[in-house]
Amino acid sequence: KSEELKIAGPLGDAWLGSEDAKVTVIEYASMTCSHCAHFHEATYPTLKSKYIDTGKVRFTLREFPLNPPAVAGFMLARCSGDKREAMIGLLFAQQKNWAFSDKPLQGLTALVRQTGMSQEKFDACLQDKELYAKVNQVFEKASKQFRVDSTPTFFINGERVPGAISIEELDKKLAPLLKS
Repeated sequence: KSEELKIAGPLGDAWLGSEDAKVTVIEYASMTCSHCAHFHEATYPTLKSKYIDTGKVRFTLREFPLNPPAVAGFMLARCSGDKREAMIGLLFAQQKNWAFSDKPLQGLTALVRQTGMSQEKFDACLQDKELYAKVNQVFEKASKQFRVDSTPTFFINGERVPGAISIEELDKKLAPLLKS
């Protein structure tokens, strides 16, 4: 399974950190998951500065959208090109302003406009049937092959760790893997 986990899905993986890192962390998240947003606000900055930026951990976030607004959020992040990570951060940080509103698309439109994406690019992105299919293929593969059934779900060197994880829990998990 851990070898299969390393194979990128149809969207490819946007890896952060050194290819030589001893530890690989794969996160399956949904843009509309409040636990995922909390992880990205509370734990991820420390994970990035302490482990990813120092070459100890290689990290990627994979799409596991739990509803249509989450699919739209991921599609927009992918359409942002090299600004994908920043877009994901923005969507998590502003989650309450779009994901849980009566009109999530209007919230997304307003938010994404701040990033400089034109209305034309926004509309074209959300109408991209191939991108839509690929986001859903990532979800299907995770669900069927890796038993992902909730978000966030992490795989730390192939070990499945479901649920939001605090930096303290992460430190405990990573310490033995980084020794040698």
